[in-house]
Amino acid sequence: MADLLVADRTGGGFRMDGRLIYLMGPSGSGKDSLIEAARQPLRSINGEVVRRVITRSAESVGEDAIGVSREEFEQRRDKGDFALSWHAHGLDYGIPVQIDHWLEEGRHVLVNGSRGHLAEALQRYPTLLPVLLTVQDEVLRERLMKRGRESLAEIEARLRRNRLFTAEDPLGDSQIYRLDNSGEIAVTVANLLKLLNVSAEPDRI
Repeated sequence: MADLLVADRTGGGFRMDGRLIYLMGPSGSGKDSLIEAARQPLRSINGEVVRRVITRSAESVGEDAIGVSREEFEQRRDKGDFALSWHAHGLDYGIPVQIDHWLEEGRHVLVNGSRGHLAEALQRYPTLLPVLLTVQDEVLRERLMKRGRESLAEIEARLRRNRLFTAEDPLGDSQIYRLDNSGEIAVTVANLLKLLNVSAEPDRI
């Protein structure tokens, strides 16, 4: 289910007919799986999923992203190729400006966003739909154990980070939707699509 933190949000930025769905979530929450699973359902309602540009090889990213060198990233950014860009964990991330064209055409666009960059994203896209993906501790522990990439100590550290991530409000005066991804991915996709309808009609909330 999705929990809503409601607040008013006004100001400048791009006014577009489509809706930018800004997905955030801690490592292990299943963002990549959700994005892939939501791709076709979004297309069925005239939506798109954008590929991020990241400064490392696509093979090591763990998502359907475009890997580039730091030099190429800087060149693209200077040319205005990115609608949004940020630096985190030693890497640069860019969202192609193509999303503006999709939004102008009335398409919804799902992006893999950054919690730390949410304030800047809201300035550019005031009608942005911020979605925070969460997962219950016991479910996350089971997923990490099955994956087998981390030691027990590393798993516990990841669980602590997960609790901190989901406990904090990324931006206190914004409208944040919390989407639980502890169950079947199909249920999470369905709830994500429902958010588009709910957020478009505030009188129903």
